[in-house]
Amino acid sequence: MAILALEDGKVFHGKSFGATGQVLGELVFNTGITGYQEVLTDPSYAGQIVTMTYPHIGNYGINTEDRESRRPWVSGFVVREVSPVHSNWRARMSLPAYLQRHGIVGICELDTRALTRHLRERGVLRACVSSEEKNPEVLVQLAKSAPSISEQRLVDRVSCTQAFSWNELVPEHKPMEVADFHVVAYDFGIKYNILRHLRSHLKKVTVVPAWTSADEVLKLHPNGVLLANGPGDPEQVHYAIENVRKFPEKLPIFGICLGHQILGLAYGARTYKLKFGHHGSNQPVKNLLSGKVDITTHNHGFAVADLPKELELTHINLNDKSVEGFRHREKPVFSVQYHPEAAPGPHDSRDLFEQFVAMMKSPADWKTSHHAQTL
Repeated sequence: MAILALEDGKVFHGKSFGATGQVLGELVFNTGITGYQEVLTDPSYAGQIVTMTYPHIGNYGINTEDRESRRPWVSGFVVREVSPVHSNWRARMSLPAYLQRHGIVGICELDTRALTRHLRERGVLRACVSSEEKNPEVLVQLAKSAPSISEQRLVDRVSCTQAFSWNELVPEHKPMEVADFHVVAYDFGIKYNILRHLRSHLKKVTVVPAWTSADEVLKLHPNGVLLANGPGDPEQVHYAIENVRKFPEKLPIFGICLGHQILGLAYGARTYKLKFGHHGSNQPVKNLLSGKVDITTHNHGFAVADLPKELELTHINLNDKSVEGFRHREKPVFSVQYHPEAAPGPHDSRDLFEQFVAMMKSPADWKTSHHAQTL
């Protein structure tokens, strides 16, 4: 037996799987049909309990290739039904065994559709999952006592602690053109597939801790800087906001997800918390420059608003019209709220990495290039 208790008093009873124990976190839902391993190992989910809306989870097991970081980061995992068997030629263990190995508390056999509808109406809520405490009232009080996402420095928890080089490529059937450039990627909670795509296009990729100063990055002589995804409230990453302001005007910068929010704050925009966030692989995003609509992968609870005049809106979310991308009107700087690396998919927006390379090739006149016009 296990219990999921929400801070508003709502309680769901289910069955324990994975590790036994008791965890607190912000409860969110993910709408992906596949990709549960990527969800578990995405550092952007640090501090959160994740509900999968797809009802049948675990059928292809866990492999060693599809992890997106060094370990799973979710606080807890909620599913309707855990597959009793798994079958895939790459599988190395079952989902319950994987959660147990890493101390992740899971709960299943509850109505995830009702839970998701509740979150859509009320917004994200703090929650407690327990396979130990049997008194729901005690668990509701624990959920109420949990710190909010905006009270936590989650980036500090997930970032690497020292710089390293990345050499793994995207496993494509044909080799990509590799530019003789060096990109420094800030690790705010970076996904491995972002690094795979960067390295597949570039000769050298260096990953640095989130708190690395602008001066230290410039000593590495990068041709461009990537601001990665990560967990939590972007206003908590004040040191990164200050670093962005110190980079030279002609240095190309590409922001993804949290990196997009940090860029926005650095240039005078504001950020706000979404009611229940965007988590899943089916978000429609319209490119306002080309008119193209991409289906994209998202994982964020905050969004950018009130762009200053020096930033040009380039992408919007077709569901709620939130800002999905912008670029600087003069500097070689652009960003998107969604994930162009999109592990496990879709792959509609992978060309953004090519556009970043094109920007590095001609940072002085990047706006006149074809890539800039169709960004």
